[in-house]
Amino acid sequence: MNRRSYRLEEIAHLVKGEYFGEKDFQVFNLASLEQAQNQHICFVNGDKYLSQAEASQAGAYIVTAALKQQLSSKNNFIVVDNPYLAFATLTHIFENKIIQRGISSTAKIHPSAIIADDAYIGHYVVIGENCVVGSNTIIQAHTFIDDQVEIGKDCFIDAHVTITGAAKLKDRIRIHANTVIGSEGFGFAPYQGKWHRIAQLGSVQIGNDVRVGSNCSIDRGALDDTILEDGVIIDNLVQIAHNVQIGQHTAIAANTAIAGSVRIGKNCIIGGGSAVAGHLNIADNVTLTGMSMVTKSISEAGTFSSGIGLFENSHWKRTVVRLRQLADVPLIQITKRLDHMQAQLESLESTLKLRK
Repeated sequence: MNRRSYRLEEIAHLVKGEYFGEKDFQVFNLASLEQAQNQHICFVNGDKYLSQAEASQAGAYIVTAALKQQLSSKNNFIVVDNPYLAFATLTHIFENKIIQRGISSTAKIHPSAIIADDAYIGHYVVIGENCVVGSNTIIQAHTFIDDQVEIGKDCFIDAHVTITGAAKLKDRIRIHANTVIGSEGFGFAPYQGKWHRIAQLGSVQIGNDVRVGSNCSIDRGALDDTILEDGVIIDNLVQIAHNVQIGQHTAIAANTAIAGSVRIGKNCIIGGGSAVAGHLNIADNVTLTGMSMVTKSISEAGTFSSGIGLFENSHWKRTVVRLRQLADVPLIQITKRLDHMQAQLESLESTLKLRK
């Protein structure tokens, strides 16, 4: 059974902070500053939220020491160095957890599969031959785990997920609803006006602490494996093609498409709606802003963008016309015009100096 409330002193201990105020004050849940009531705790993540905190009805606040001094009208605090990180920790404390364990009567599991005694296998789950499901892992209803798939401990596999291609998942992985892992990669050989399917012989390897959102597709490799290293986080509706390798702690936002055989480094951030063309390499610590289109490798860390920013419609139309007109002018002609303008400016500057 999930616990319903915590004392202020307990919460301070859980987030490694220091409490001020009534140590036995009962906190029943987290809430936003705007919606909080007296039984809630909120976090204040900077000076710009102080006015909202002053107006809030929350019973307790997670703050830095400096912010506490500015909230003199409030009584109960937990002081930490990073309120947002403390908030993230507390979301796990108040989260409604699945406490069921065992195998549902409607699940179909091959006799050769190895299922940990404290795992949970939901209704109508199918688990194939020689599969492994680790300790404390939860697999929700209607999920299909194909032959030879291995899933580690403390994982969460949501409903209607398909894991195939002899994929290997390590520990503390979260896969959300309707995602497909290990499906056939998009490999075809063109010959005489037809496409000839290439059988995909690789697999998928997913490291520890990886999160994959809902409705994603992660293809198995053609020969080498598709690899997601430790700590990778992936939003909803992301396509990762065959043979892609993604480095540790890289984050990929929704509606992104990564083409085949791309290598993405560690600690990268890929904004929503981006696309990366096949067989490219992206260095460590690269950030791509939303809607970026990557058509060549990126060899150095930094922030990169592409596309045209938003304009009012009539302004956008004029801009497109000018771009088309510019494209019709030979580059050498533009260069000559710029050189001529620069010479005129230099001559004008010299004349003004002589007059002084």
